[in-house]
Amino acid sequence: MSRIGKNPIPIPDKVAVTLDGLAVSVKGPKGELSRTLPEGVSVSQVENTIVVTPTSQKRKSRERHGLCRSLVANMVEGVSKGYTRKLELIGVGSRAQVKGKKLVVSAGFSHPVEMDPPEGVTFAVENNTNVTVSGADKELVGNEAAKIRAIRPPEPYKGKGIRYEGERILRKAGKSGKK
Repeated sequence: MSRIGKNPIPIPDKVAVTLDGLAVSVKGPKGELSRTLPEGVSVSQVENTIVVTPTSQKRKSRERHGLCRSLVANMVEGVSKGYTRKLELIGVGSRAQVKGKKLVVSAGFSHPVEMDPPEGVTFAVENNTNVTVSGADKELVGNEAAKIRAIRPPEPYKGKGIRYEGERILRKAGKSGKK
């Protein structure tokens, strides 16, 4: 049995959970999320907790047990607290700004890169170099942050580029001169 999967998921006060077979929908102050879980698990609500159990002891069912519990727990936390990912733009001339809902990133290319946020995700910029991606869906927030980072990933020689806040970049020594 999965160590993560056997833990019950507490439901906060302002969150409403609807279970319909393998379809789980969670509604809270930050939004509404729904997901259909894969076969091999069953989801039930006991008082103020959600319990995910495997339907059999087959390998696939046991593998998905912890995964499904984590997915539902992320949904509950997302609609109650929300998720944020922060990025830093390092380098001369690197800046970001929000125009309407779009994020416009100038990262040393001949043109600025514009990104439209998907539904449920918002961009915020502080000091032209710090970008915050926030939303209720952990997966969507992480994917959008990864797309922004992929515009100009940090390079190992000077560390310029777009990185996550607190991310450590392994630095390389440059060329050594003639000996």
